[in-house]
Amino acid sequence: MPQGLIAAALAYILWGLFPLYIKQVAHVSAAEVVAHRSAWSLVFVFALLAWWRRTAWLKAALTDRHVLKVFALSAFLLAMNWGLYVWAVSAGRILDASLGYFINPLVNVLLGVLVLHERPRPRQWAAVAIAAAGVLWLIVGAGEWPWVALVLAGTFGLYGLMRKTAPLGAAEGLALETLMQGPLALGLIAWWTWQGSGGLAGHDTPTLAWLLLAGPFTAIPLLLFAAGARQLKLATLGLLQYLGPTLQFLIGVFVYGEPFSAERATGFVLIWLALALYSAESIRAWRQQQG
Repeated sequence: MPQGLIAAALAYILWGLFPLYIKQVAHVSAAEVVAHRSAWSLVFVFALLAWWRRTAWLKAALTDRHVLKVFALSAFLLAMNWGLYVWAVSAGRILDASLGYFINPLVNVLLGVLVLHERPRPRQWAAVAIAAAGVLWLIVGAGEWPWVALVLAGTFGLYGLMRKTAPLGAAEGLALETLMQGPLALGLIAWWTWQGSGGLAGHDTPTLAWLLLAGPFTAIPLLLFAAGARQLKLATLGLLQYLGPTLQFLIGVFVYGEPFSAERATGFVLIWLALALYSAESIRAWRQQQG
């Protein structure tokens, strides 16, 4: 198997297994988990960049107002996405979180139309319409408002849009984002520790270890993804992206026993059909381009 395929698949598998990690720190508040995730990702990524001798970009980035504005917004969106995802998993809503990442590719289509003025093909519009019908069914037929899924899909879609045109690579971008999150994250951790209520002060050794591991658990999948994305075709990458939410869905149902009623299943099936149509159309278009 090509190294790029292995790297990208591992990235999505690790993202799919992330609920298992979050459940280990479910007794810690979502805000504190996100603070530790930001702080230790900052340490881990900058240590890697120093090892790779790739720090020359930092001075130019910190003096470029455009770069700072772009990454301030992407850091904010990333923190929102992380916070809601951690809360959802801790609150027993893994299925809602997985639904958000199933919807995300179709949100990207809408953002492409609204922001980048792209023109989706008819089958892509059909996929978006079917997914919208699935969300509408969840609201009306299943009697739930899937706000967790919609906010996760929206924030990650906007984050992806920001990073699509950002001038920094994956590791450098994450380093700058966590650097911007760092003062608040470290300040909150220090405050909670001083008050005796934070993970560093009030929890057992395993909890401390899990919190410290938030850095590599965040950065390693991103770096694997970046390595794989450079070597894979977009069609292949587009299919691999469903590994993550599929694993999350299976973990939610079969590991943690989250309820999955027939009414809810109907909404999910509609969205899965939309993704199947979207993927088939993407593959067809890619083959046409290849001649």
